[in-house]
Amino acid sequence: MKPENIELQNKIIEGANKAYLKLLVSSAEKDQSLVVTDKAGKVIHVPATELLKKLSGNI
Repeated sequence: MKPENIELQNKIIEGANKAYLKLLVSSAEKDQSLVVTDKAGKVIHVPATELLKKLSGNI
């Protein structure tokens, strides 16, 4: 892959990560849940606070 494409890819991933974090924080503040899938592909509702805790544990 060309260096300029790698740089663009990194910027896109960084932007998506920032947007996801912003969604988690705003949803957690409103005590809302997000719809996600588990490893088997089953759709589940998970409290945003729980997802935020998992994310902060992985940083």
